[in-house]
Amino acid sequence: MAAPGAAEPGRDEEFRRYRSPLVSRYASEEMAYNFSDRKKFTTWRKLWIYLAKAEKVLGLPITEEQIQEMEANAELIDFKMAVEEERRLRHDVMAHVHTFSHCCPKAAGIIHLGATSCYVGDNTVRATHTESDTL
Repeated sequence: MAAPGAAEPGRDEEFRRYRSPLVSRYASEEMAYNFSDRKKFTTWRKLWIYLAKAEKVLGLPITEEQIQEMEANAELIDFKMAVEEERRLRHDVMAHVHTFSHCCPKAAGIIHLGATSCYVGDNTVRATHTESDTL
């Protein structure tokens, strides 16, 4: 059995595809992935990594070890935990902050540090519409 948050083949397949009746009729595989939960939440994690790196450059007490821990876990999303956290917290961004913190205990205190929900929400929408997986 994999550790909590660890990617298991096929385990999160439903999160790799945008879900809508129109997808099955009109969307390519690439487009369905581009708007999927997996793409959205891995983009949030990449944004939190970029934020931490920028804050470190600005002199905040952020270590390279914390950043490396975040980078090592950027793709390991425990969607079940995120759903449970969102139900408990009633906030999608904070649910994913807590879920990411679970697999990044050393970086827990710096994930989303100083940011608002709009930081990930607005930048993810923009990235999804303008970039591929290069964010």
